[in-house]
Amino acid sequence: MKPIWHSLDVSLDQLNEIGNNNMAGLLGMEFTEIGPDYLRMIMPVDNRTKQPYGLLHGGASAALAETVGSVASSLVIDTKKQICVGLDINANHIKGVTSGYVHAIARPLHIGTTTHVWDIRICDDDNKLVCISRLTVAIRDKKA
Repeated sequence: MKPIWHSLDVSLDQLNEIGNNNMAGLLGMEFTEIGPDYLRMIMPVDNRTKQPYGLLHGGASAALAETVGSVASSLVIDTKKQICVGLDINANHIKGVTSGYVHAIARPLHIGTTTHVWDIRICDDDNKLVCISRLTVAIRDKKA
């Protein structure tokens, strides 16, 4: 399979550096794998990502989904000429999680010139489905 990425000159370390000073870093998200047509990321289920009942917060799952999908879009485009921004996200929470990590994988459903649509599946450490999300990303030309 031919990779979907604009450039393969990116490492997991470089991707993880991007998140150091924003929500990804604050929530402990970490990129773990770049495949030919997917991007994987993990996030701990801890005091930063739980809601008051001790379960993984749905907003944390949505933040994980938007992060992995948006970064995947940025790897598809030429970032010298374009930017990508989230346009729409939905998330269906399937199963509660109280500890460990959640693992997200983003795969494209549509790669167009002005929009990308990503399917993001979030599973627990036992590979049980926790959340399914769809992210639509707008692709825009950079302003001069």
